[in-house]
Amino acid sequence: MDIDIRSGLLAAVFLAGLGAIILLVGGVHSIRQGYKVLYFRLRQERVASGWRNIGLAIVLSGLAFILINWGEPVAYTYFPPSPTITLSPTPSISPTITLSPTITLTATITDTPSVTDTPTITPTPFIPAAIEADFIAEVTPNPDAIFSPLTFGRGIDNDYQAVNPGPIFSNPIRRIVAVYSYDKMQDGVQWSVLWYRNGELLHYETAPWSGGTGGYGFVEFDPGEAAWLPGDYEVQVFIGLEWIVVGRFVVEGEPNTATPTPAPSATNPPPATQIPSPTRFPSATPQPTLTRVPSNTAGPTSTRFPSRTPLPTDTKWPTVTPVSP
Repeated sequence: MDIDIRSGLLAAVFLAGLGAIILLVGGVHSIRQGYKVLYFRLRQERVASGWRNIGLAIVLSGLAFILINWGEPVAYTYFPPSPTITLSPTPSISPTITLSPTITLTATITDTPSVTDTPTITPTPFIPAAIEADFIAEVTPNPDAIFSPLTFGRGIDNDYQAVNPGPIFSNPIRRIVAVYSYDKMQDGVQWSVLWYRNGELLHYETAPWSGGTGGYGFVEFDPGEAAWLPGDYEVQVFIGLEWIVVGRFVVEGEPNTATPTPAPSATNPPPATQIPSPTRFPSATPQPTLTRVPSNTAGPTSTRFPSRTPLPTDTKWPTVTPVSP
């Protein structure tokens, strides 16, 4: 088994120390036993043996002290380290683990905060003057009022939880709902919600608060499917002039505008013109042409009573003159 100089010196120091302890204990025990012997000669030999052991213990202790302090440098002067020992600095290969700082490439993931660049939409949220002009509440806001972070979804269920929640939504989108919880609010306080897309104000609501001191609530934006253009959206909630919470989400994909366009593009009704071209009712015009009531002037045209003049023409009584001869 190969052993280096340092390990060998440590082993020697350990053995010397252990031997010194054994000799010291044995010497003390021998001296005590010697004083109990009745015969002078035996007593002297036993005591002398004990002191020798104590002396050897002191020598071994000194040797151990010398080895641990100066043994290694002296040994290296006579036995210079072999080249293989220089290989022991292979732990310096561990600094190649500094390649792990290449994991700092994850810092390049900080590029992904291109989405987080959305704070550039409104670095310091504020109420525009035009919206502030619509304030009508006179109650001073409670500075301890709090709102939870906004949770965005495509709808809301009966438990005031967002439906299909997430920070990213893909078209087609009908509406987006922002759900929140609140506490320590006061009725009558002016509160406002502003919807932005890429820094442009799209929609806002401002009115006196009427939701009580605490609970759950939501706000929604439903401009129609064609209005949900891709981009970074931000929703700001204010109490008075102080903003309370800001939430952000992303819309991806083009809006679903295909449904309105087929009506003008697929101009089936105009070329077919089935309703105008048949013109069954105008051309047939059964009611106008069938002028039975006017044309069938049975009353006037059928002048049977006026034209039938049987009494004047039928002169049977005047024309029969057989009596005159």
